[in-house]
Amino acid sequence: MINSLLDRSVHSQFLALAATAIILLNLQQIIFGSEANAIVVSYSFQSIEILGILLDTVRLLTGGIAFAVVFSLFIFFYYTSYGKAIRACADNLMGAQIIGLNYKKLYALSFAVAAACLGVAGTLLSLIIDVTPHTAPQLTLLSFIIVILGGLGSMVGALVGGILIGVIEAYAAFFVQGSLKSLFSFLILILILLVRPKGLMVKKQ
Repeated sequence: MINSLLDRSVHSQFLALAATAIILLNLQQIIFGSEANAIVVSYSFQSIEILGILLDTVRLLTGGIAFAVVFSLFIFFYYTSYGKAIRACADNLMGAQIIGLNYKKLYALSFAVAAACLGVAGTLLSLIIDVTPHTAPQLTLLSFIIVILGGLGSMVGALVGGILIGVIEAYAAFFVQGSLKSLFSFLILILILLVRPKGLMVKKQ
């Protein structure tokens, strides 16, 4: 389905994948139900003391793995031939085709890498929060905010945006109300679109 959409507009691709996501969400509800489920492991309620600060073991572990994945992606995209080819296709598809890059193969590889990253992210998140089929759309929307905040195409921007949104929502939940934390994320998004529409880490032209 994706290969057949590669030569069509971005809007067609987006709508097709959005429809696929809705179908998958409803299938999950039919198979697993809509109740929240939690994964409890042996170290779920353990803490580690570092320099007098008590840190949650699960969050420390998931954060470490997340940074390791980001670092691995950076190495892949900037220091391997496949990664550089993928970036070339993203920057200039016609130019990449002219020099002989197989863009369909590279798109498939990109999709596989993205799916693997989502698998890791979903596994890590399931150790921290209770998950339902509706968790994915909420986090997908949050990921759009992070990417736009950091800047499209910037890996450093995505990392900075993710940390910034995480800190903002944590403080909002602590000082205001947990149910209103997303309000502050969207306010930051609107502010960034008004002031720096290309994102924080993308240079103005």
